Amino acid sequence: MGASHLPSFASSMVALLFGFCFLSLLPEFAAGVTRHYTFNIKYHNVTRLCHTRSIISVNGQFPGPRLVAREGDRVIVKVVNHVSNNITIHWHGVRQLTSGWADGPAYITQCPIQTGLSYTYNFTITGQRGTLLWHAHISWLRSSVYGPIIILPRRNESYPFGKPHNEIPIIFGEWFNVDPEAIISQALQTGGGPNVSDAYTINGLPGPLYNCSSKDTYKLKVKPGKTYLLRLINAALNDELFFSIANHTLTVVEGDAIYVKPFDTDKLLIAPGQTTNVLLKTKPYFPNATFFMQARAYFTGMGAFDNSTTAGILEYKHPSNLSISSSKLPVYKPTLPPTNATSFVANFTRKFRSLASAQYPANVPQKVDRKFFFTLGLGSNPCPKNTTCQGPNGTKFAASVNNVSFVLPSTAILQAYFFGQNNGVYTTDFPVNPPNPFNYTGTPPNNTNVSNGTRAVVLPFNTSVELVMQDTSILGAESHPLHLHGFNFFVVGFGFGNYDPNEDPKNFNLVDPMERNTAGVPAGGWLAIRFFADNPGVWFMHCHLDVHTSWGLRMVWIVLDGPQPNQKLSPPPSDLPKC
Repeated sequence: MGASHLPSFASSMVALLFGFCFLSLLPEFAAGVTRHYTFNIKYHNVTRLCHTRSIISVNGQFPGPRLVAREGDRVIVKVVNHVSNNITIHWHGVRQLTSGWADGPAYITQCPIQTGLSYTYNFTITGQRGTLLWHAHISWLRSSVYGPIIILPRRNESYPFGKPHNEIPIIFGEWFNVDPEAIISQALQTGGGPNVSDAYTINGLPGPLYNCSSKDTYKLKVKPGKTYLLRLINAALNDELFFSIANHTLTVVEGDAIYVKPFDTDKLLIAPGQTTNVLLKTKPYFPNATFFMQARAYFTGMGAFDNSTTAGILEYKHPSNLSISSSKLPVYKPTLPPTNATSFVANFTRKFRSLASAQYPANVPQKVDRKFFFTLGLGSNPCPKNTTCQGPNGTKFAASVNNVSFVLPSTAILQAYFFGQNNGVYTTDFPVNPPNPFNYTGTPPNNTNVSNGTRAVVLPFNTSVELVMQDTSILGAESHPLHLHGFNFFVVGFGFGNYDPNEDPKNFNLVDPMERNTAGVPAGGWLAIRFFADNPGVWFMHCHLDVHTSWGLRMVWIVLDGPQPNQKLSPPPSDLPKC
């Protein structure tokens, strides 16, 4: 190369380097990588409580494999169905911005993946970091098909708390000695309440408080004087759970992949679909003891529930010069709140506040375009002629939102919507207020029948929404953990009794409310949430107690496309399953 070329070559290199440096400063160019996973849906035999059962699981693991990504990463998961059941997977809490085809609820955003076929879920993790979960989203298959989603901060970004010594997922689940699919299908046929689970589990293991289970106990081994990040996930089918570790305080730092103002507690509540990250600071020296960590149900309803307790063991690593057998050490057990401790639940829930900082703002809608008032609760459907039913007064159990018990269509709503081929798949006349107002938390009406339909609410893009959800006392006041797909929402208020539209909004928190994807509507009370409808597509909202979802406590929001290209739902992938 001649000398005369050097200055221009050098200057172009400088320009190029400067360009690279400039690009690396732009936040979107701290772009993530693409992470590929394959989920093989297979049968595998699992023995718990001396019962061996063929369960459906992912890659032969129970609980399923960890899905790990950083904020900003693209995640591609090929799901291959090797079992006779239809399957879908939902990436619970992932925002799915414009990628609604990857959300996963059967007959809402996709037809299920049939035997021998596969479907590739493709989505990007945007503006989220922390813990979420993935699970099957058809019938009751998520009883065994579930696992953690761990979203690490972007490279060179740290947690808003000290770096923990180690990070451990703790996943609560439910174990059934018989196939849960048989349980729900029988319940839907007879109209009665389904049989309850036989045990709760921690990381798939019931623990020593159950018969024939002492060897199936989860042990968390820790060192003295360290801080551990526990990623708590409730993947149970039908139960909100209290959790505590004997003689240890936990610092809550995140819920549903949103950082919170840290607070200390020795016991906590976690609803199905919720995640809570806590810091566990171990004792400064070897404590000469082991400690139980236990979980059991919070329940206020009238029906049956699994009234058992799962336990794991927190075990300190022995100093090298001590040769003590753990079995000789004293064991401490925590005290959990009583089963129906609603006041504890309310006080605990109030402690969750968003950071609302410059780096992690809480963008709460301050003005509201559309207000909705939904009643949630149980009800009944008449017993079909010439049959006997085991529900209330010889009817069939049902559940509803604004007295509409949602009927799943036989094709996916998102497909029908996108291609404009609605032809009776759904209607857009979901009631925005209860059709028959009554004293919701007082004496229930004599007529508990619900209406049945596939009805949706349509929202223009970026509408600011306020939704008040009111529990009803029909067939018993009960807490309902409500999950909204495709969005995080802000919990601006909650209370007990009937919602008062004149007085209650005066106390709304519009400064640092908790941002979540799943929140409990209090038993005999109400919950107020706000969100921006900034994600085009079809979005499921349902109770995360699967028995209530099966009975119809579910509905659909349709959010229209926005004007910009990045505000439109992309066309479906070529391998989208057919019904």
